Amino acid sequence: MSERSVSKRTEQKRWYTVQAPEQFDREVLGKTPADEPDKVLGRTIETTLGELTNDASENNTKLTFKINEVASDSAYTEFIRHELTRDYLRSLVRRGSSKVEAYITVLTTDDYRVQVQPVAVTTKKADASQEKAIRRTMIDLVRETAKDRTFEELVDSVVEGRLSSAIYGGAKDIYPLRRVEIKKTTLEARPEEVAAEEETAVDVDEEDVDVEA
Repeated sequence: MSERSVSKRTEQKRWYTVQAPEQFDREVLGKTPADEPDKVLGRTIETTLGELTNDASENNTKLTFKINEVASDSAYTEFIRHELTRDYLRSLVRRGSSKVEAYITVLTTDDYRVQVQPVAVTTKKADASQEKAIRRTMIDLVRETAKDRTFEELVDSVVEGRLSSAIYGGAKDIYPLRRVEIKKTTLEARPEEVAAEEETAVDVDEEDVDVEA
């Protein structure tokens, strides 16, 4: 391909300004090029909470967004993942302490399926029964939080630290805790995907039912 044709293709590309969802105040995440709007859809962009809030202390929180709409020269996104950096997580665990983790999949009031991964770090070594009780408390509080909240409200409670604070308050009497964090939050399925899965499950169940003449 000649340099002229490459240059022409580059000139034909349009730059789209990528914006965070409204719950993150439509902050600009960057720009992305494409020769057709449809080619922008589905692209992901990663940033930190610190970059969005201009607070360097929040740079240990990574946020990932996915472009789901394009209008004019703007590309709009949806939240798909929140995750703490490995270095920060390693810094929480000290020798002689225990790390308790849980993986909880929940459905919000507006039918988004989300996996939430809390982690609690104790001040000293906890025994198995104490770890089990802490994990049970984490699971119960995450489920309780999700059942009364929309997807956006659940994400806010994670990002703003309210969910981790609630877990800390609920589990600290089981064994002294050094820190509780939400290690990772992932959007697993949107409402239309959840509905399609449920419809498929119903179809399978009906096929398995024996109908007597």
